[in-house]
Amino acid sequence: MKINTAEFIISNSDVKKCPKDNLPEYAFIGRSNVGKSSLINMLTNNKNLAKTSARPGKTQLINHFKINSNWYLVDLPGYGYAKVSKTTKEKFQKFITEYFEKREQLVCAFVLIDIRLEAQKIDLEFINYLGEAQVPFCIVFTKADKITEKKAEENIAAYREKLLTGDWEEMPKYFVTSSSKSVGREALLEYIGEINKEIFNRQGA
Repeated sequence: MKINTAEFIISNSDVKKCPKDNLPEYAFIGRSNVGKSSLINMLTNNKNLAKTSARPGKTQLINHFKINSNWYLVDLPGYGYAKVSKTTKEKFQKFITEYFEKREQLVCAFVLIDIRLEAQKIDLEFINYLGEAQVPFCIVFTKADKITEKKAEENIAAYREKLLTGDWEEMPKYFVTSSSKSVGREALLEYIGEINKEIFNRQGA
Protein backbone atom coordinates (compact mmCIF):
# COMPACT_ATOMS: atom_id res chain seq x y z
CA MET A 1 0.00 0.00 0.00
CA LYS A 2 1.23 3.45 -0.89
CA ILE A 3 0.45 6.38 1.40
CA ASN A 4 -0.49 9.40 -0.67
CA THR A 5 -1.98 11.64 2.02
CA ALA A 6 -1.63 11.82 5.80
CA GLU A 7 -3.67 14.50 7.52
CA PHE A 8 -3.95 15.35 11.22
CA ILE A 9 -7.64 15.41 12.19
CA ILE A 10 -8.14 15.72 15.95
CA SER A 11 -6.58 15.27 19.41
CA ASN A 12 -8.73 14.60 22.45
CA SER A 13 -9.04 12.64 25.67
CA ASP A 14 -12.69 11.64 25.23
CA VAL A 15 -13.51 8.58 23.11
CA LYS A 16 -16.94 10.06 22.41
CA LYS A 17 -15.26 12.92 20.53
CA CYS A 18 -13.30 10.67 18.17
CA PRO A 19 -14.22 10.87 14.44
CA LYS A 20 -17.71 9.64 13.62
CA ASP A 21 -17.18 8.57 9.99
CA ASN A 22 -16.68 4.85 10.75
CA LEU A 23 -13.42 4.45 8.84
CA PRO A 24 -11.16 1.60 10.01
CA GLU A 25 -8.65 2.56 12.68
CA TYR A 26 -5.21 1.20 13.51
CA ALA A 27 -3.89 2.25 16.92
CA PHE A 28 -0.21 2.50 17.85
CA ILE A 29 0.78 2.22 21.49
CA GLY A 30 3.83 1.28 23.55
CA ARG A 31 5.98 2.37 26.45
CA SER A 32 6.72 6.07 26.45
CA ASN A 33 10.26 5.83 25.06
CA VAL A 34 9.75 3.08 22.47
CA GLY A 35 10.08 5.27 19.36
CA LYS A 36 6.39 5.45 18.47
CA SER A 37 6.41 8.90 16.85
CA SER A 38 9.45 8.01 14.75
CA LEU A 39 7.73 4.82 13.57
CA ILE A 40 4.56 6.70 12.61
CA ASN A 41 6.57 9.28 10.71
CA MET A 42 8.51 6.53 8.95
CA LEU A 43 5.32 4.71 7.94
CA THR A 44 3.70 7.86 6.56
CA ASN A 45 6.96 9.15 5.06
CA ASN A 46 6.34 12.43 6.86
CA LYS A 47 8.95 13.32 9.47
CA ASN A 48 6.74 16.05 10.94
CA LEU A 49 3.43 14.19 11.27
CA ALA A 50 3.81 12.86 14.82
CA LYS A 51 5.75 15.03 17.26
CA THR A 52 8.97 13.39 18.35
CA SER A 53 10.66 14.40 21.57
CA ALA A 54 13.71 13.57 23.65
CA ARG A 55 11.35 13.66 26.61
CA PRO A 56 9.34 10.43 26.96
CA GLY A 57 5.61 10.79 27.53
CA LYS A 58 5.00 13.69 25.17
CA THR A 59 1.91 12.12 23.57
CA GLN A 60 -0.88 12.77 26.06
CA LEU A 61 -4.00 12.57 23.91
CA ILE A 62 -5.72 10.30 21.38
CA ASN A 63 -4.41 11.61 18.04
CA HIS A 64 -6.22 10.75 14.80
CA PHE A 65 -4.46 11.00 11.44
CA LYS A 66 -6.51 10.28 8.31
CA ILE A 67 -4.52 8.26 5.77
CA ASN A 68 -5.41 8.20 2.06
CA SER A 69 -8.83 9.58 3.05
CA ASN A 70 -10.05 6.07 3.91
CA TRP A 71 -8.48 4.92 7.21
CA TYR A 72 -7.14 6.33 10.46
CA LEU A 73 -3.78 5.91 12.10
CA VAL A 74 -4.30 6.54 15.82
CA ASP A 75 -1.40 7.66 18.02
CA LEU A 76 -2.10 6.80 21.67
CA PRO A 77 -0.26 7.90 24.85
CA GLY A 78 2.46 5.57 26.03
CA TYR A 79 1.96 3.29 28.99
CA GLY A 80 4.51 2.92 31.74
CA TYR A 81 7.30 5.42 32.30
CA ALA A 82 6.47 9.06 31.75
CA LYS A 83 7.50 12.14 33.71
CA VAL A 84 3.96 13.08 34.59
CA SER A 85 1.98 13.09 37.82
CA LYS A 86 0.19 10.02 39.15
CA THR A 87 -3.14 11.75 38.50
CA THR A 88 -2.21 12.39 34.87
CA LYS A 89 -1.10 8.76 34.45
CA GLU A 90 -4.43 7.55 35.82
CA LYS A 91 -6.22 9.84 33.37
CA PHE A 92 -4.14 8.39 30.51
CA GLN A 93 -4.98 4.85 31.52
CA LYS A 94 -8.69 5.63 31.78
CA PHE A 95 -9.11 6.97 28.27
CA ILE A 96 -6.71 4.41 26.77
CA THR A 97 -8.82 1.64 28.29
CA GLU A 98 -12.03 3.31 27.11
CA TYR A 99 -10.62 3.62 23.60
CA PHE A 100 -9.73 -0.08 23.37
CA GLU A 101 -12.94 -1.32 24.93
CA LYS A 102 -15.47 1.07 23.36
CA ARG A 103 -14.07 2.16 19.98
CA GLU A 104 -15.90 -0.01 17.47
CA GLN A 105 -13.89 1.38 14.53
CA LEU A 106 -10.65 -0.10 15.93
CA VAL A 107 -9.49 -2.86 13.59
CA CYS A 108 -6.05 -3.61 15.02
CA ALA A 109 -3.72 -2.32 17.71
CA PHE A 110 0.03 -2.32 17.16
CA VAL A 111 1.93 -2.80 20.43
CA LEU A 112 5.41 -1.33 20.10
CA ILE A 113 8.25 -3.03 21.97
CA ASP A 114 11.92 -2.02 22.09
CA ILE A 115 13.69 -5.04 20.61
CA ARG A 116 16.93 -4.18 22.47
CA LEU A 117 15.43 -5.08 25.83
CA GLU A 118 14.71 -8.43 27.45
CA ALA A 119 11.04 -9.28 27.89
CA GLN A 120 9.56 -6.49 30.01
CA LYS A 121 6.83 -7.17 32.57
CA ILE A 122 4.85 -4.06 31.61
CA ASP A 123 4.77 -5.06 27.92
CA LEU A 124 3.70 -8.61 28.74
CA GLU A 125 0.96 -7.29 31.03
CA PHE A 126 -0.37 -4.98 28.32
CA ILE A 127 -0.34 -7.78 25.73
CA ASN A 128 -2.25 -9.98 28.15
CA TYR A 129 -4.75 -7.17 28.78
CA LEU A 130 -5.46 -6.88 25.05
CA GLY A 131 -5.90 -10.64 24.82
CA GLU A 132 -8.34 -10.69 27.74
CA ALA A 133 -10.24 -7.72 26.28
CA GLN A 134 -10.32 -9.54 22.90
CA VAL A 135 -8.72 -6.59 21.10
CA PRO A 136 -7.06 -7.66 17.80
CA PHE A 137 -3.39 -6.69 17.91
CA CYS A 138 0.10 -7.28 16.54
CA ILE A 139 3.48 -6.70 18.12
CA VAL A 140 5.88 -4.26 16.47
CA PHE A 141 9.48 -4.59 17.61
CA THR A 142 11.27 -1.25 17.19
CA LYS A 143 14.91 -0.09 16.95
CA ALA A 144 16.14 -3.24 15.18
CA ASP A 145 19.13 -1.31 13.79
CA LYS A 146 20.47 -0.83 17.32
CA ILE A 147 21.38 -4.49 17.95
CA THR A 148 22.65 -7.50 16.03
CA GLU A 149 20.25 -9.78 14.20
CA LYS A 150 21.24 -12.63 16.53
CA LYS A 151 20.44 -10.62 19.66
CA ALA A 152 17.13 -9.49 18.13
CA GLU A 153 16.15 -13.11 17.50
CA GLU A 154 17.08 -14.03 21.07
CA ASN A 155 14.92 -11.24 22.52
CA ILE A 156 11.95 -12.16 20.32
CA ALA A 157 12.38 -15.79 21.41
CA ALA A 158 12.29 -14.63 25.04
CA TYR A 159 8.93 -12.94 24.46
CA ARG A 160 7.64 -16.05 22.72
CA GLU A 161 8.71 -18.22 25.65
CA LYS A 162 7.12 -15.92 28.24
CA LEU A 163 3.82 -15.77 26.33
CA LEU A 164 3.64 -19.49 25.56
CA THR A 165 4.29 -20.41 29.18
CA GLY A 166 1.33 -18.19 30.06
CA ASP A 167 -2.09 -18.21 28.44
CA TRP A 168 -1.02 -17.96 24.80
CA GLU A 169 -1.15 -20.94 22.45
CA GLU A 170 1.02 -19.22 19.84
CA MET A 171 3.13 -16.11 19.44
CA PRO A 172 1.01 -13.15 18.28
CA LYS A 173 1.79 -11.87 14.79
CA TYR A 174 4.78 -9.54 14.93
CA PHE A 175 6.87 -7.20 12.80
CA VAL A 176 10.50 -6.15 13.19
CA THR A 177 11.17 -2.49 12.38
CA SER A 178 13.73 0.27 12.34
CA SER A 179 12.51 3.83 11.82
CA SER A 180 15.93 5.15 10.82
CA LYS A 181 16.45 2.40 8.22
CA SER A 182 12.78 2.07 7.12
CA VAL A 183 12.91 -1.63 8.02
CA GLY A 184 9.47 -3.23 8.22
CA ARG A 185 7.65 -0.35 6.54
CA GLU A 186 6.43 -2.29 3.52
CA ALA A 187 5.37 -5.31 5.59
CA LEU A 188 3.33 -3.20 8.01
CA LEU A 189 1.63 -1.17 5.29
CA GLU A 190 0.90 -4.29 3.26
CA TYR A 191 -0.73 -5.87 6.31
CA ILE A 192 -2.93 -2.82 6.89
CA GLY A 193 -3.73 -2.67 3.17
CA GLU A 194 -4.87 -6.30 3.10
CA ILE A 195 -7.20 -5.80 6.07
CA ASN A 196 -8.62 -2.61 4.56
CA LYS A 197 -9.25 -4.40 1.28
CA GLU A 198 -11.29 -7.06 3.09
CA ILE A 199 -13.26 -4.42 4.97
CA PHE A 200 -14.00 -2.31 1.89
CA ASN A 201 -14.98 -5.41 -0.09
CA ARG A 202 -17.45 -6.42 2.63
CA GLN A 203 -18.90 -2.92 2.74
CA GLY A 204 -19.35 -2.93 -1.03
CA ALA A 205 -21.03 -6.34 -1.06
